[in-house]
Amino acid sequence: MKKRSVDVVVLSDVHLGTYGCHAKELLAYLGTIKPKTLILNGDIIDIWQFRKSYFPKSHLKVVKKLLDFAGKGTKVYYITGNHDEMLRKFADTEMGNFSIVNKVVLELDGKKAWFFHGDIFDNSVHHAKWIAKLGGIGYDYLILLNRFVNWCLVKMGREPYSLSKKIKASVKKAVKFITDFETTAADLAIENNYDYVVCGHIHEPKHTVITNKKGSVTYLNSGDWIENLTALEYHKKKWKLYQYTNEIEVSTEEELPEMDNQLLSQQLVATLFFNKN
Repeated sequence: MKKRSVDVVVLSDVHLGTYGCHAKELLAYLGTIKPKTLILNGDIIDIWQFRKSYFPKSHLKVVKKLLDFAGKGTKVYYITGNHDEMLRKFADTEMGNFSIVNKVVLELDGKKAWFFHGDIFDNSVHHAKWIAKLGGIGYDYLILLNRFVNWCLVKMGREPYSLSKKIKASVKKAVKFITDFETTAADLAIENNYDYVVCGHIHEPKHTVITNKKGSVTYLNSGDWIENLTALEYHKKKWKLYQYTNEIEVSTEEELPEMDNQLLSQQLVATLFFNKN
């Protein structure tokens, strides 16, 4: 398969290590692109949920694939999020083309783009972390239940259904939080004279222009690889919101059995920081 050349690709909220992660689909997508710059905008590895000892072979292959990009000349920025906040102690670490950062500003064809995960706007993460973690676990099992429901629906010839999207759309506070998140990010970007502000965190893919009294900015959110299976692509001075489709072949290779927590952690650290081939 011929790979597409892309100037910048942005991925976020992959949540490797959770049941809801669509690692095989992500691998299929990554196999179709050749990015000059790859932005991993937080929550790529879900360190919060490591204790479940769930990290299949396909998830490890995603980690290796991301590092392979760096080994082949792609500049890779790993921006830390709340679910992989443990990596913040390594912020500003550079290993060849691979960098761990908390945020990054790039110039794209004469315009400034500000990339950060977005959890700084989430009070639940900073002031009640145990509640946020409990919510993350509940969300993961909800996604697992949703997969079973959708399997049944497909067998019955009906359209798939998103339980979490339905819940979020019906809860006014959730809708308000998303709106406030987008507005706050845009306001800060306009205040600092950025042309683009690119976030993750809220699992809501978006490409829009937001305007206030002081100006306007292009707000972008890369979505997630739990429900939406989306990424952002920048090429030839244009942004595109990519969404995975079943047209790309997905590997059906068997997964590894569940592993011991300590062994898993050791393998991941070795993969992240020492395996560049």
